Amino acid sequence: MIGRLVGSVVEVEGNLVLLDVQGVGYEVTVPDSCLPKLPPNSPATLYTRQIFREDGVSLCGFLERKDRHVFDLLLDVKGCGPKVAQALVGQVGTEEVLDAIFVNDPKTLARANGVGQRLAERIILELKPKIDQLKVVLTGKIVQTPVISADTELVEALIALGYRRPDAESAALKTSITDNTETRLKVALKLLSR
Repeated sequence: MIGRLVGSVVEVEGNLVLLDVQGVGYEVTVPDSCLPKLPPNSPATLYTRQIFREDGVSLCGFLERKDRHVFDLLLDVKGCGPKVAQALVGQVGTEEVLDAIFVNDPKTLARANGVGQRLAERIILELKPKIDQLKVVLTGKIVQTPVISADTELVEALIALGYRRPDAESAALKTSITDNTETRLKVALKLLSR
């Protein structure tokens, strides 16, 4: 498995970079966001992932290790192949992809080529449980647990009553998910009135 290449960019054609590593030329597919940082004749370090398919072997490369990590994570989702995973990392951005999954925002994911509403929703559904831990690993910061979809009604009710979204989400997280919305609203209002 080739995990990293250090060399010099020979040429760039579309998203394909030819990287010279001690006299050996490696063709590496990179996301759109990498292209401005890889002009010909420049030194480059790419974190790579080998993709084995029936029609051959290819290399996907990234400038940052965290981009490759998110790429790997996306490949675990059914219907999300290397091309689509690279489009998400390169067109939407690693942090934005993580944030979109984190806050349940399929529209942001659907901005990438090849990602429709259905696939975006599947990515969120399958990867959301893994995101809390991943955000901590990639950023080194503890992140607040996101408001789960069952809380949306409660949060919207609190916003309608004049509370700011961050305060409403925070209060929603402190209520018991097993109670009905009306009971949770009363609890949330008590918490917000303190």
